[in-house]
Amino acid sequence: MESTIVMINLFGAVALLLFGLSQVKEGVTLAFGARLRTVLASGTSTDIRSFLSGFLATIGLQSSTATALMISSFVERGLVRQRMAQVVLLGANVGTAVTAWIVAAGVEMISPLLLLIGLILYRGGHHSRQGAGKAVIGIGLMLLSLHLLSNATEPMRASPALGAFIGLLDNAWPVALAFSAAIAFVSSSSLAAVVLILSLASTGHLSPELTIVLVLGANLGGAVPPVLASLGTSASGKRVTIANLIVRAVGCVIALPMVGYAAEAFGRLPYAATSLPVDVHLSFNIALALLAWPLTGMVAGLTERLVPDEAVPATGPRYLDQQELATPVVALASATREVLGIGDLVERMLLDVSHAFEQNDMACLTSVASFEKQVDALQGDVKLYLSKLARNSLDEEDSRRSIQIIDYAINLEHVGDIVEKGLLPQVAKKISLGLTFSEEGYDELRRLFDLTIDNLRIAQSIFVTGDIDLARQMMELKVEVRRMEKDSAERHLRRLRDGLNSSLQTSSLHLDILRDLKRVNAHLVSVAHPILDERGHLVESRLRIPAQ
Repeated sequence: MESTIVMINLFGAVALLLFGLSQVKEGVTLAFGARLRTVLASGTSTDIRSFLSGFLATIGLQSSTATALMISSFVERGLVRQRMAQVVLLGANVGTAVTAWIVAAGVEMISPLLLLIGLILYRGGHHSRQGAGKAVIGIGLMLLSLHLLSNATEPMRASPALGAFIGLLDNAWPVALAFSAAIAFVSSSSLAAVVLILSLASTGHLSPELTIVLVLGANLGGAVPPVLASLGTSASGKRVTIANLIVRAVGCVIALPMVGYAAEAFGRLPYAATSLPVDVHLSFNIALALLAWPLTGMVAGLTERLVPDEAVPATGPRYLDQQELATPVVALASATREVLGIGDLVERMLLDVSHAFEQNDMACLTSVASFEKQVDALQGDVKLYLSKLARNSLDEEDSRRSIQIIDYAINLEHVGDIVEKGLLPQVAKKISLGLTFSEEGYDELRRLFDLTIDNLRIAQSIFVTGDIDLARQMMELKVEVRRMEKDSAERHLRRLRDGLNSSLQTSSLHLDILRDLKRVNAHLVSVAHPILDERGHLVESRLRIPAQ
Protein backbone atom coordinates (compact mmCIF):
# COMPACT_ATOMS: atom_id res chain seq x y z
CA MET A 1 0.00 0.00 0.00
CA GLU A 2 2.82 2.37 0.91
CA SER A 3 4.57 1.74 -2.42
CA THR A 4 1.32 2.50 -4.28
CA ILE A 5 1.01 5.85 -2.51
CA VAL A 6 4.64 6.66 -3.35
CA MET A 7 4.07 5.91 -7.04
CA ILE A 8 0.85 7.97 -7.11
CA ASN A 9 2.69 10.91 -5.52
CA LEU A 10 5.57 10.52 -7.98
CA PHE A 11 3.40 10.35 -11.09
CA GLY A 12 1.21 13.15 -9.78
CA ALA A 13 4.26 15.39 -9.36
CA VAL A 14 5.43 14.54 -12.90
CA ALA A 15 1.92 15.29 -14.22
CA LEU A 16 2.00 18.68 -12.47
CA LEU A 17 5.39 19.39 -14.05
CA LEU A 18 4.04 18.56 -17.53
CA PHE A 19 0.94 20.67 -16.91
CA GLY A 20 3.12 23.57 -15.80
CA LEU A 21 5.17 23.23 -18.97
CA SER A 22 2.00 23.32 -21.09
CA GLN A 23 0.77 26.41 -19.25
CA VAL A 24 4.04 28.23 -19.89
CA LYS A 25 3.90 27.29 -23.57
CA GLU A 26 0.27 28.37 -23.97
CA GLY A 27 0.81 31.60 -22.02
CA VAL A 28 3.90 32.65 -23.94
CA THR A 29 2.19 31.77 -27.22
CA LEU A 30 -0.83 33.90 -26.28
CA ALA A 31 1.27 36.86 -25.16
CA PHE A 32 4.20 36.73 -27.58
CA GLY A 33 3.39 34.00 -30.13
CA ALA A 34 3.46 36.24 -33.20
CA ARG A 35 6.68 37.88 -32.06
CA LEU A 36 8.33 34.52 -31.44
CA ARG A 37 7.32 33.34 -34.89
CA THR A 38 8.75 36.53 -36.34
CA VAL A 39 12.01 36.02 -34.45
CA LEU A 40 12.29 32.48 -35.84
CA ALA A 41 11.24 33.35 -39.39
CA SER A 42 13.32 36.51 -39.77
CA GLY A 43 16.14 35.84 -37.29
CA THR A 44 18.00 33.27 -39.38
CA SER A 45 20.12 35.46 -41.64
CA THR A 46 23.35 34.37 -39.89
CA ASP A 47 24.45 31.36 -37.87
CA ILE A 48 24.69 33.32 -34.62
CA ARG A 49 21.24 34.85 -35.05
CA SER A 50 19.80 31.43 -35.91
CA PHE A 51 21.29 29.87 -32.78
CA LEU A 52 20.04 32.72 -30.57
CA SER A 53 16.59 32.57 -32.17
CA GLY A 54 16.23 28.89 -31.30
CA PHE A 55 17.66 29.45 -27.82
CA LEU A 56 15.34 32.35 -26.95
CA ALA A 57 12.24 30.77 -28.49
CA THR A 58 12.77 27.59 -26.46
CA ILE A 59 13.43 29.52 -23.24
CA GLY A 60 10.12 31.28 -23.85
CA LEU A 61 8.06 28.28 -24.96
CA GLN A 62 9.72 25.83 -22.52
CA SER A 63 9.62 23.27 -25.33
CA SER A 64 12.22 22.40 -27.92
CA THR A 65 9.52 20.28 -29.60
CA ALA A 66 7.39 23.39 -30.20
CA THR A 67 10.42 25.23 -31.58
CA ALA A 68 11.29 22.30 -33.84
CA LEU A 69 7.77 22.11 -35.30
CA MET A 70 7.62 25.87 -35.77
CA ILE A 71 10.96 26.08 -37.59
CA SER A 72 10.15 23.00 -39.71
CA SER A 73 6.93 24.71 -40.85
CA PHE A 74 8.99 27.74 -41.90
CA VAL A 75 11.38 25.51 -43.87
CA GLU A 76 8.39 23.81 -45.49
CA ARG A 77 7.11 27.23 -46.63
CA GLY A 78 10.53 28.31 -47.90
CA LEU A 79 10.98 31.02 -45.25
CA VAL A 80 14.09 29.47 -43.66
CA ARG A 81 16.93 27.48 -45.23
CA GLN A 82 17.49 23.88 -44.16
CA ARG A 83 20.99 24.44 -42.76
CA MET A 84 19.90 27.46 -40.74
CA ALA A 85 17.04 25.41 -39.29
CA GLN A 86 19.59 22.91 -37.97
CA VAL A 87 21.45 25.73 -36.23
CA VAL A 88 18.15 26.95 -34.76
CA LEU A 89 17.54 23.51 -33.25
CA LEU A 90 21.05 23.39 -31.79
CA GLY A 91 20.14 26.61 -29.99
CA ALA A 92 16.79 25.11 -28.98
CA ASN A 93 18.53 22.09 -27.42
CA VAL A 94 20.78 24.33 -25.38
CA GLY A 95 17.73 26.41 -24.41
CA THR A 96 16.00 23.33 -22.99
CA ALA A 97 19.12 22.41 -21.01
CA VAL A 98 19.42 25.95 -19.59
CA THR A 99 15.75 25.80 -18.59
CA ALA A 100 16.35 22.53 -16.71
CA TRP A 101 19.37 24.05 -14.98
CA ILE A 102 17.36 27.11 -13.90
CA VAL A 103 14.39 25.04 -12.72
CA ALA A 104 16.73 22.86 -10.63
CA ALA A 105 18.46 25.86 -9.02
CA GLY A 106 16.57 25.32 -5.78
CA VAL A 107 14.12 28.23 -5.93
CA GLU A 108 10.94 26.20 -5.47
CA MET A 109 10.16 28.21 -2.34
CA ILE A 110 9.07 31.16 -4.50
CA SER A 111 6.39 29.10 -6.30
CA PRO A 112 3.51 30.45 -4.12
CA LEU A 113 4.57 34.02 -4.94
CA LEU A 114 4.71 33.21 -8.66
CA LEU A 115 1.27 31.62 -8.53
CA LEU A 116 -0.12 34.75 -6.86
CA ILE A 117 1.52 37.10 -9.36
CA GLY A 118 0.36 34.93 -12.25
CA LEU A 119 -3.23 34.93 -11.02
CA ILE A 120 -3.23 38.73 -10.70
CA LEU A 121 -1.87 39.11 -14.23
CA TYR A 122 -4.28 36.54 -15.64
CA ARG A 123 -7.26 38.43 -14.23
CA GLY A 124 -5.95 41.67 -15.73
CA GLY A 125 -8.29 41.23 -18.71
CA HIS A 126 -6.04 42.06 -21.68
CA HIS A 127 -4.99 39.03 -23.74
CA SER A 128 -1.26 39.75 -23.48
CA ARG A 129 -1.47 40.13 -19.69
CA GLN A 130 -3.52 36.95 -19.50
CA GLY A 131 -0.85 35.15 -21.51
CA ALA A 132 1.91 36.47 -19.25
CA GLY A 133 -0.10 35.47 -16.20
CA LYS A 134 -0.63 31.98 -17.55
CA ALA A 135 3.11 31.62 -18.19
CA VAL A 136 4.00 32.80 -14.67
CA ILE A 137 1.44 30.38 -13.19
CA GLY A 138 3.06 27.60 -15.26
CA ILE A 139 6.51 28.44 -13.89
CA GLY A 140 5.10 28.43 -10.36
CA LEU A 141 3.55 25.00 -10.94
CA MET A 142 6.83 23.67 -12.34
CA LEU A 143 8.73 24.81 -9.25
CA LEU A 144 6.01 23.40 -6.99
CA SER A 145 6.28 20.06 -8.82
CA LEU A 146 9.99 19.91 -7.91
CA HIS A 147 9.07 20.19 -4.24
CA LEU A 148 6.48 17.43 -4.66
CA LEU A 149 8.98 15.26 -6.55
CA SER A 150 11.48 15.66 -3.74
CA ASN A 151 8.86 14.61 -1.18
CA ALA A 152 7.67 11.72 -3.38
CA THR A 153 11.17 10.28 -3.77
CA GLU A 154 12.04 10.63 -0.07
CA PRO A 155 10.63 7.17 0.84
CA MET A 156 12.64 5.63 -2.01
CA ARG A 157 15.94 6.38 -0.35
CA ALA A 158 15.74 3.19 1.71
CA SER A 159 13.85 1.13 -0.89
CA PRO A 160 15.63 -2.18 -1.64
CA ALA A 161 13.45 -2.72 -4.74
CA LEU A 162 14.54 0.59 -6.27
CA GLY A 163 18.15 -0.18 -5.40
CA ALA A 164 17.91 -3.57 -7.13
CA PHE A 165 16.27 -2.10 -10.25
CA ILE A 166 18.86 0.66 -10.54
CA GLY A 167 21.59 -1.95 -9.99
CA LEU A 168 20.30 -3.82 -13.04
CA LEU A 169 20.37 -0.63 -15.12
CA ASP A 170 23.87 0.18 -13.89
CA ASN A 171 25.06 -3.10 -15.41
CA ALA A 172 23.25 -2.54 -18.75
CA TRP A 173 23.85 0.97 -20.03
CA PRO A 174 22.14 0.47 -23.43
CA VAL A 175 19.00 -0.68 -21.60
CA ALA A 176 19.23 2.31 -19.24
CA LEU A 177 19.60 4.66 -22.21
CA ALA A 178 16.56 3.12 -23.93
CA PHE A 179 14.55 3.26 -20.67
CA SER A 180 15.27 6.96 -20.21
CA ALA A 181 14.57 7.67 -23.90
CA ALA A 182 11.18 5.97 -23.53
CA ILE A 183 10.33 8.21 -20.55
CA ALA A 184 11.25 11.33 -22.51
CA PHE A 185 9.27 10.09 -25.51
CA VAL A 186 6.13 9.26 -23.51
CA SER A 187 6.23 12.62 -21.71
CA SER A 188 7.16 14.44 -24.96
CA SER A 189 9.69 16.39 -22.93
CA SER A 190 13.38 15.84 -22.32
CA LEU A 191 13.08 18.51 -19.60
CA ALA A 192 10.54 16.44 -17.66
CA ALA A 193 12.73 13.34 -17.98
CA VAL A 194 15.82 15.19 -16.74
CA VAL A 195 13.92 16.62 -13.76
CA LEU A 196 12.73 13.10 -12.88
CA ILE A 197 16.34 11.84 -13.10
CA LEU A 198 17.32 14.76 -10.87
CA SER A 199 14.82 13.61 -8.25
CA LEU A 200 16.02 9.99 -8.44
CA ALA A 201 19.62 11.14 -8.15
CA SER A 202 18.74 12.86 -4.88
CA THR A 203 17.89 9.42 -3.37
CA GLY A 204 21.55 8.45 -3.60
CA HIS A 205 20.87 5.27 -5.61
CA LEU A 206 22.20 6.52 -8.95
CA SER A 207 25.89 6.23 -9.68
CA PRO A 208 27.45 9.15 -11.61
CA GLU A 209 27.93 6.87 -14.64
CA LEU A 210 24.27 5.75 -14.68
CA THR A 211 23.11 9.34 -14.20
CA ILE A 212 25.00 10.42 -17.33
CA VAL A 213 23.61 7.49 -19.35
CA LEU A 214 20.05 8.33 -18.28
CA VAL A 215 20.53 11.97 -19.28
CA LEU A 216 21.81 10.87 -22.69
CA GLY A 217 18.70 8.74 -23.10
CA ALA A 218 16.47 11.71 -22.17
CA ASN A 219 18.14 13.78 -24.90
CA LEU A 220 17.65 11.01 -27.45
CA GLY A 221 14.00 10.39 -26.55
CA GLY A 222 13.19 14.10 -26.58
CA ALA A 223 14.09 14.27 -30.28
CA VAL A 224 11.56 11.62 -31.31
CA PRO A 225 8.19 13.43 -30.77
CA PRO A 226 8.99 16.23 -33.27
CA VAL A 227 9.80 13.60 -35.90
CA LEU A 228 6.46 11.86 -35.40
CA ALA A 229 4.59 15.18 -35.36
CA SER A 230 6.17 16.22 -38.67
CA LEU A 231 5.32 13.03 -40.56
CA GLY A 232 2.29 14.69 -42.13
CA THR A 233 4.31 17.60 -43.52
CA SER A 234 6.27 17.91 -46.75
CA ALA A 235 9.73 16.44 -47.26
CA SER A 236 11.45 19.71 -46.32
CA GLY A 237 9.57 19.79 -43.00
CA LYS A 238 10.46 16.20 -42.17
CA ARG A 239 14.16 16.79 -42.88
CA VAL A 240 14.50 19.35 -40.08
CA THR A 241 13.26 17.08 -37.29
CA ILE A 242 14.98 13.97 -38.68
CA ALA A 243 18.30 15.85 -38.86
CA ASN A 244 17.89 16.87 -35.21
CA LEU A 245 17.27 13.23 -34.25
CA ILE A 246 20.35 12.13 -36.22
CA VAL A 247 22.53 14.73 -34.51
CA ARG A 248 21.36 13.70 -31.05
CA ALA A 249 21.66 9.98 -31.82
CA VAL A 250 25.22 10.38 -33.11
CA GLY A 251 26.03 12.49 -30.06
CA CYS A 252 24.77 9.74 -27.75
CA VAL A 253 26.72 7.05 -29.65
CA ILE A 254 29.93 9.10 -29.32
CA ALA A 255 29.31 9.97 -25.67
CA LEU A 256 28.31 6.51 -24.39
CA PRO A 257 31.83 4.96 -24.47
CA MET A 258 33.17 8.09 -22.72
CA VAL A 259 30.73 7.99 -19.80
CA GLY A 260 33.32 6.73 -17.32
CA TYR A 261 35.76 9.50 -18.17
CA ALA A 262 32.98 12.09 -18.02
CA ALA A 263 31.85 10.88 -14.58
CA GLU A 264 35.41 11.15 -13.32
CA ALA A 265 35.74 14.66 -14.78
CA PHE A 266 32.47 15.87 -13.24
CA GLY A 267 33.51 14.35 -9.92
CA ARG A 268 36.52 16.67 -9.83
CA LEU A 269 34.39 19.78 -10.33
CA PRO A 270 33.18 21.77 -7.31
CA TYR A 271 29.50 21.00 -7.91
CA ALA A 272 26.96 19.23 -5.73
CA ALA A 273 26.43 15.63 -6.78
CA THR A 274 22.66 16.15 -6.69
CA SER A 275 22.90 18.68 -9.55
CA LEU A 276 24.82 16.27 -11.79
CA PRO A 277 21.84 15.50 -14.13
CA VAL A 278 21.26 19.13 -15.11
CA ASP A 279 25.00 19.83 -15.34
CA VAL A 280 25.45 16.86 -17.67
CA HIS A 281 22.37 17.87 -19.68
CA LEU A 282 23.72 21.38 -20.25
CA SER A 283 27.29 20.24 -20.94
CA PHE A 284 26.18 17.59 -23.44
CA ASN A 285 24.05 20.03 -25.44
CA ILE A 286 26.71 22.74 -25.48
CA ALA A 287 29.33 20.23 -26.62
CA LEU A 288 26.94 18.81 -29.21
CA ALA A 289 26.22 22.30 -30.56
CA LEU A 290 29.93 23.08 -30.88
CA LEU A 291 30.66 19.80 -32.64
CA ALA A 292 27.60 19.72 -34.93
CA TRP A 293 27.57 23.40 -35.90
CA PRO A 294 30.29 23.12 -38.58
CA LEU A 295 28.61 19.97 -39.94
CA THR A 296 25.09 21.36 -40.39
CA GLY A 297 25.53 21.67 -44.16
CA MET A 298 26.60 18.03 -44.42
CA VAL A 299 23.68 16.91 -42.23
CA ALA A 300 21.26 18.92 -44.37
CA GLY A 301 22.64 17.21 -47.49
CA LEU A 302 22.30 13.79 -45.85
CA THR A 303 18.65 14.37 -44.96
CA GLU A 304 17.93 15.50 -48.53
CA ARG A 305 19.14 12.11 -49.72
CA LEU A 306 17.26 10.24 -47.00
CA VAL A 307 14.02 12.18 -47.55
CA PRO A 308 13.73 13.09 -51.24
CA ASP A 309 11.21 15.66 -52.46
CA GLU A 310 7.73 14.40 -53.22
CA ALA A 311 6.59 14.42 -56.82
CA VAL A 312 4.12 17.31 -56.53
CA PRO A 313 3.45 20.11 -58.99
CA ALA A 314 5.31 23.33 -58.25
CA THR A 315 2.21 25.42 -58.86
CA GLY A 316 -1.51 24.92 -58.93
CA PRO A 317 -3.95 23.93 -56.19
CA ARG A 318 -2.91 21.10 -53.91
CA TYR A 319 -6.08 20.48 -51.90
CA LEU A 320 -9.03 21.31 -54.19
CA ASP A 321 -10.34 17.82 -54.88
CA GLN A 322 -13.36 17.87 -57.20
CA GLN A 323 -14.67 14.63 -55.71
CA GLU A 324 -15.00 16.30 -52.30
CA LEU A 325 -17.62 18.74 -53.65
CA ALA A 326 -20.26 16.15 -52.80
CA THR A 327 -19.38 16.62 -49.11
CA PRO A 328 -19.51 20.36 -48.33
CA VAL A 329 -17.79 20.14 -44.94
CA VAL A 330 -14.79 18.36 -46.43
CA ALA A 331 -14.69 20.66 -49.46
CA LEU A 332 -14.71 23.75 -47.24
CA ALA A 333 -11.88 22.31 -45.14
CA SER A 334 -9.85 21.69 -48.31
CA ALA A 335 -10.53 25.22 -49.55
CA THR A 336 -9.41 26.56 -46.17
CA ARG A 337 -6.11 24.67 -46.48
CA GLU A 338 -5.62 26.04 -49.98
CA VAL A 339 -6.21 29.62 -48.85
CA LEU A 340 -3.76 29.13 -45.99
CA GLY A 341 -1.22 28.25 -48.68
CA ILE A 342 -2.04 31.52 -50.43
CA GLY A 343 -1.39 33.30 -47.14
CA ASP A 344 1.98 31.55 -46.88
CA LEU A 345 2.91 32.82 -50.36
CA VAL A 346 1.92 36.36 -49.39
CA GLU A 347 4.01 36.03 -46.22
CA ARG A 348 7.03 35.02 -48.29
CA MET A 349 6.47 38.07 -50.50
CA LEU A 350 6.33 40.38 -47.48
CA LEU A 351 9.38 38.78 -45.90
CA ASP A 352 11.37 39.05 -49.14
CA VAL A 353 10.51 42.74 -49.52
CA SER A 354 11.25 43.37 -45.83
CA HIS A 355 14.64 41.64 -46.07
CA ALA A 356 15.48 43.60 -49.22
CA PHE A 357 14.54 46.82 -47.43
CA GLU A 358 16.74 46.03 -44.42
CA GLN A 359 19.71 44.49 -46.24
CA ASN A 360 19.70 46.54 -49.48
CA ASP A 361 19.76 43.26 -51.37
CA MET A 362 18.02 43.30 -54.75
CA ALA A 363 18.32 39.49 -54.96
CA CYS A 364 15.63 39.16 -52.28
CA LEU A 365 13.09 40.63 -54.71
CA THR A 366 13.61 38.20 -57.59
CA SER A 367 10.84 35.75 -56.60
CA VAL A 368 8.15 38.25 -55.58
CA ALA A 369 6.58 38.57 -59.05
CA SER A 370 6.34 34.78 -59.52
CA PHE A 371 4.77 34.42 -56.08
CA GLU A 372 2.19 37.04 -57.02
CA LYS A 373 1.27 35.10 -60.17
CA GLN A 374 0.75 31.99 -58.04
CA VAL A 375 -1.40 33.98 -55.61
CA ASP A 376 -3.58 35.29 -58.45
CA ALA A 377 -3.99 31.82 -59.98
CA LEU A 378 -4.75 30.05 -56.70
CA GLN A 379 -7.22 32.72 -55.64
CA GLY A 380 -9.07 32.20 -58.92
CA ASP A 381 -9.00 28.43 -58.44
CA VAL A 382 -10.50 28.75 -54.96
CA LYS A 383 -13.31 31.02 -56.17
CA LEU A 384 -14.14 28.64 -59.03
CA TYR A 385 -14.08 25.64 -56.67
CA LEU A 386 -16.41 27.28 -54.16
CA SER A 387 -18.73 28.53 -56.91
CA LYS A 388 -19.16 24.88 -57.95
CA LEU A 389 -19.79 23.97 -54.32
CA ALA A 390 -22.48 26.65 -54.09
CA ARG A 391 -24.51 24.80 -56.74
CA ASN A 392 -25.24 22.24 -54.06
CA SER A 393 -27.81 23.10 -51.44
CA LEU A 394 -25.59 24.48 -48.66
CA ASP A 395 -26.98 25.19 -45.22
CA GLU A 396 -26.63 28.66 -43.74
CA GLU A 397 -23.45 27.91 -41.81
CA ASP A 398 -21.64 26.33 -44.77
CA SER A 399 -22.75 29.16 -47.04
CA ARG A 400 -21.42 31.73 -44.58
CA ARG A 401 -18.10 29.90 -44.29
CA SER A 402 -17.79 29.73 -48.08
CA ILE A 403 -18.24 33.50 -48.31
CA GLN A 404 -15.63 34.04 -45.58
CA ILE A 405 -13.11 31.87 -47.45
CA ILE A 406 -13.68 33.74 -50.71
CA ASP A 407 -13.46 37.14 -48.98
CA TYR A 408 -10.19 36.25 -47.28
CA ALA A 409 -8.71 34.86 -50.51
CA ILE A 410 -9.66 38.07 -52.33
CA ASN A 411 -8.08 40.20 -49.60
CA LEU A 412 -4.89 38.15 -49.78
CA GLU A 413 -4.83 38.67 -53.54
CA HIS A 414 -5.17 42.42 -52.98
CA VAL A 415 -2.29 42.29 -50.51
CA GLY A 416 -0.19 40.48 -53.10
CA ASP A 417 -0.99 43.21 -55.64
CA ILE A 418 0.06 45.93 -53.19
CA VAL A 419 3.32 44.15 -52.45
CA GLU A 420 4.18 43.57 -56.11
CA LYS A 421 2.96 46.86 -57.59
CA GLY A 422 3.68 49.13 -54.63
CA LEU A 423 6.21 47.94 -52.07
CA LEU A 424 8.46 46.04 -54.49
CA PRO A 425 9.19 48.98 -56.85
CA GLN A 426 9.55 51.33 -53.88
CA VAL A 427 12.16 49.13 -52.18
CA ALA A 428 13.86 48.49 -55.54
CA LYS A 429 14.10 52.25 -56.04
CA LYS A 430 15.67 52.66 -52.60
CA ILE A 431 18.29 50.01 -53.40
CA SER A 432 19.08 51.00 -57.01
CA LEU A 433 19.46 54.71 -56.21
CA GLY A 434 21.35 54.08 -52.99
CA LEU A 435 18.84 56.13 -50.97
CA THR A 436 19.26 56.25 -47.21
CA PHE A 437 16.49 57.00 -44.75
CA SER A 438 17.11 58.94 -41.57
CA GLU A 439 17.79 56.62 -38.64
CA GLU A 440 14.44 57.47 -37.07
CA GLY A 441 12.55 57.07 -40.36
CA TYR A 442 14.21 53.72 -41.09
CA ASP A 443 13.30 52.37 -37.64
CA GLU A 444 9.69 53.50 -38.09
CA LEU A 445 9.32 51.69 -41.40
CA ARG A 446 11.11 48.56 -40.18
CA ARG A 447 8.78 48.33 -37.16
CA LEU A 448 5.76 48.72 -39.41
CA PHE A 449 7.06 45.98 -41.73
CA ASP A 450 7.48 43.66 -38.72
CA LEU A 451 4.03 44.50 -37.36
CA THR A 452 2.47 43.85 -40.77
CA ILE A 453 4.05 40.38 -40.98
CA ASP A 454 2.86 39.66 -37.43
CA ASN A 455 -0.64 40.74 -38.40
CA LEU A 456 -0.65 38.38 -41.39
CA ARG A 457 0.22 35.45 -39.12
CA ILE A 458 -2.52 36.44 -36.67
CA ALA A 459 -4.96 36.75 -39.59
CA GLN A 460 -4.06 33.20 -40.68
CA SER A 461 -4.83 31.92 -37.18
CA ILE A 462 -8.14 33.81 -37.03
CA PHE A 463 -9.13 32.47 -40.45
CA VAL A 464 -8.73 28.88 -39.25
CA THR A 465 -9.92 29.11 -35.63
CA GLY A 466 -12.42 31.98 -35.64
CA ASP A 467 -10.98 32.91 -32.25
CA ILE A 468 -12.88 35.91 -30.84
CA ASP A 469 -9.96 37.05 -28.67
CA LEU A 470 -7.57 37.05 -31.61
CA ALA A 471 -10.17 38.91 -33.66
CA ARG A 472 -10.36 41.59 -30.97
CA GLN A 473 -6.56 41.74 -30.88
CA MET A 474 -6.56 42.22 -34.64
CA MET A 475 -8.93 45.15 -34.40
CA GLU A 476 -6.76 46.69 -31.68
CA LEU A 477 -3.73 46.28 -33.93
CA LYS A 478 -5.61 48.07 -36.71
CA VAL A 479 -5.85 51.11 -34.46
CA GLU A 480 -2.15 50.69 -33.59
CA VAL A 481 -1.19 50.60 -37.28
CA ARG A 482 -3.26 53.69 -37.97
CA ARG A 483 -1.59 55.49 -35.08
CA MET A 484 1.89 54.37 -36.17
CA GLU A 485 1.26 55.54 -39.74
CA LYS A 486 -0.06 58.91 -38.58
CA ASP A 487 2.76 59.50 -36.07
CA SER A 488 5.42 58.43 -38.56
CA ALA A 489 4.05 60.76 -41.23
CA GLU A 490 3.97 63.67 -38.76
CA ARG A 491 7.54 63.02 -37.58
CA HIS A 492 8.65 62.74 -41.20
CA LEU A 493 7.14 66.13 -42.00
CA ARG A 494 8.88 67.61 -38.96
CA ARG A 495 12.19 66.25 -40.22
CA LEU A 496 11.47 67.86 -43.59
CA ARG A 497 10.81 71.20 -41.91
CA ASP A 498 14.07 70.83 -40.01
CA GLY A 499 15.87 70.36 -43.34
CA LEU A 500 17.21 66.85 -42.61
CA ASN A 501 18.91 65.90 -45.90
CA SER A 502 18.14 62.16 -45.81
CA SER A 503 14.46 62.90 -45.21
CA LEU A 504 14.39 65.34 -48.12
CA GLN A 505 15.81 62.68 -50.48
CA THR A 506 13.39 59.94 -49.41
CA SER A 507 10.27 61.99 -48.65
CA SER A 508 7.89 60.54 -51.24
CA LEU A 509 9.32 57.04 -50.79
CA HIS A 510 8.78 57.13 -47.04
CA LEU A 511 5.17 58.27 -47.36
CA ASP A 512 4.43 55.77 -50.16
CA ILE A 513 5.72 52.81 -48.12
CA LEU A 514 3.72 53.99 -45.10
CA ARG A 515 0.58 54.23 -47.23
CA ASP A 516 0.99 50.77 -48.76
CA LEU A 517 1.73 49.04 -45.46
CA LYS A 518 -1.38 50.67 -44.00
CA ARG A 519 -3.40 49.38 -46.99
CA VAL A 520 -2.00 45.87 -46.50
CA ASN A 521 -3.04 45.90 -42.84
CA ALA A 522 -6.53 47.14 -43.74
CA HIS A 523 -7.03 44.08 -45.96
CA LEU A 524 -5.66 41.72 -43.29
CA VAL A 525 -7.91 43.09 -40.55
CA SER A 526 -10.97 42.28 -42.64
CA VAL A 527 -10.66 38.62 -41.60
CA ALA A 528 -11.82 39.64 -38.10
CA HIS A 529 -14.91 41.53 -39.26
CA PRO A 530 -17.37 38.63 -39.78
CA ILE A 531 -16.37 37.02 -36.48
CA LEU A 532 -16.92 40.19 -34.48
CA ASP A 533 -20.02 41.12 -36.47
CA GLU A 534 -21.70 37.79 -35.70
CA ARG A 535 -21.35 38.54 -31.99
CA GLY A 536 -22.54 42.13 -32.34
CA HIS A 537 -19.15 43.62 -31.46
CA LEU A 538 -18.91 45.92 -34.50
CA VAL A 539 -20.60 49.23 -35.12
CA GLU A 540 -21.53 50.27 -38.64
CA SER A 541 -19.53 53.50 -38.66
CA ARG A 542 -16.72 55.20 -36.78
CA LEU A 543 -18.38 58.57 -37.55
CA ARG A 544 -19.22 60.39 -34.36
CA ILE A 545 -22.88 61.45 -34.25
CA PRO A 546 -23.24 64.98 -32.82
CA ALA A 547 -25.53 65.46 -29.87
CA GLN A 548 -28.96 66.86 -30.75
